Amino acid sequence: MSLTEIAFYFLSFLAIFSALAVILSKNPVYSVLYLIVTFFSIAGHYFLMNAQFLAAVHIIVYAGAIMVLFLYVIMMLNLNEEQEEKTKNWVKIAAVVSACSIMLILVSLISKSTYTMGKAPMAGDAGLVQNLGKVLYKDYLLPFELASVLFLAAMVGAVYLSKKETSKS
Repeated sequence: MSLTEIAFYFLSFLAIFSALAVILSKNPVYSVLYLIVTFFSIAGHYFLMNAQFLAAVHIIVYAGAIMVLFLYVIMMLNLNEEQEEKTKNWVKIAAVVSACSIMLILVSLISKSTYTMGKAPMAGDAGLVQNLGKVLYKDYLLPFELASVLFLAAMVGAVYLSKKETSKS
């Protein structure tokens, strides 16, 4: 076994274990901390696939900004068990059925996949920022610009909706 395979199996075990801990943890703060560990292990997988830029952005955006926001919201809500209303049994059954169906779909997709470990479908420097920029601004310029206009419209709409109405009297 090579060092890359050992790192892959370790990161995979860590990601699965911490993802299960997110679901099974009773304390929401611990769940968020386990989710941060999951995000770091996924970023490790990106490094193994030679996608350094994607790994760095993943750590900055998900483990940095979004998880801090989650922790802030959880601490501001101050969730107590006595205030939480009990979930009905049919909702739990529906959640289990939908999760099992999604898992079945994922397993069927993975079983029909032609990707084999060790044979990367890309060149060695495919995940570097320079190559990503060339593809983004050469092949996908129009969708990139349309997405930026869409984000601009969403920001303007959010600012407009958040402003208080002032009466002119």
